[in-house]
Amino acid sequence: MFYSLIQYLNNHFDIPGSGMFLSLSFRSAAAIITALLIGMVFGAAIIRILRRHQIGEEIRNLGLEGQLEKRGTPTMGGLIILAAILVPILLFGDLSNIYTILMIVSTVWLGLIGFLDDYIKVFRKHKEGLDGKFKIVGQVGLGIIIGTAMWINTDIVVKEIPHARIARMELGSTNDQQAQQIAQSAVSEKTTKTTIPFFKNTELDYGLFTGQKGDNGTATWLLYIFVAIFIITAVSNGANLTDGLDGLVTGVSIPIVIVLGIFAYLSGNVIYADYLNIMYIPGSGELLVYAAAFAGALIGFLWYNSFPAQVFMGDTGSLAIGGVIAVFALLIRKELLLPVLCGIFLIETVSVIIQRSWFRYTKSRYGTGRRVFLMSPIHHHYQKKGFPESKIVIRFIIVQILLAAITLTTLKVR
Repeated sequence: MFYSLIQYLNNHFDIPGSGMFLSLSFRSAAAIITALLIGMVFGAAIIRILRRHQIGEEIRNLGLEGQLEKRGTPTMGGLIILAAILVPILLFGDLSNIYTILMIVSTVWLGLIGFLDDYIKVFRKHKEGLDGKFKIVGQVGLGIIIGTAMWINTDIVVKEIPHARIARMELGSTNDQQAQQIAQSAVSEKTTKTTIPFFKNTELDYGLFTGQKGDNGTATWLLYIFVAIFIITAVSNGANLTDGLDGLVTGVSIPIVIVLGIFAYLSGNVIYADYLNIMYIPGSGELLVYAAAFAGALIGFLWYNSFPAQVFMGDTGSLAIGGVIAVFALLIRKELLLPVLCGIFLIETVSVIIQRSWFRYTKSRYGTGRRVFLMSPIHHHYQKKGFPESKIVIRFIIVQILLAAITLTTLKVR
């Protein structure tokens, strides 16, 4: 709204200095500051409301140190994260940008699914919450929305940059007018191509698996929708599984969001995209504002969610965080980087799959189920081994920062 207002005033009254307020850097800075303030200032008020209405977490006794002390801690704190994301993006984002629209839809969609799950747990006193199949249906629905939008929306394209025009230019020597001319002369392509990490001049076209490479037929796009469904479901549930210790999923997600914001900015800038030899995706740079608001919301929430947590995000936050990260990666065509970038989510998910699969196999074969880990997800395994909760969280965050750094190196190590 603020962006649209300034744009209107600038177009009709030519206000001096208004260009600064329209710039991506200013709006991103404003978004992260606003998100931080909402998370830290209004977060306290929301926590008081949750306590007043006795919206506390029901804790099962799993024999973990300090676990029962968390009983009654306010949950549904994901509302703080959602508010701290949506308010800044509505204020400072370009609401006519298709990528911004899809991110807002994804945030609200997954937030509602998580909220319904928490509502059933807290108010209906049903410990299992929303039936798993309904969560999956919601995640599948979002995957269909995103995949279909990528298919039919004419604003979602990749442009082939005319390298001959800027190959000899030094980075930073090209002005905005030249960049616009280059971008306009680039050839738009409606494609299912995505980035293959660590390989130079190599992109994966999903049409390769349907025999329609370069053709973008219906079969290729249906495959792409299936891929979008799988990625959104996997990452959303991975974040949900990671949400088991104070500040864990929040702290782990911050480096992920920062890296995605960097990729979005570079992919949306014709000069940087050409210099780094990555896909030029017009309009995707606007996602930097969303990433800034997202990072600010997570940092603000971590103020209260760090050990010992004053509030839990619940599924309202964890399902939304993972799903939004997945959608973000799909929009900037970096979904193949997620196994590295979201390595902690992957490890947590794999640990659960291994534990359950091995238990079922050994129970059917030997009559008694056996376990690979002391407990899953794997962060509880380390708790069982006697590691303090805060140490586990900090070490997981350090590992995630390392994974984020490795992901960034894919820009040059190809």
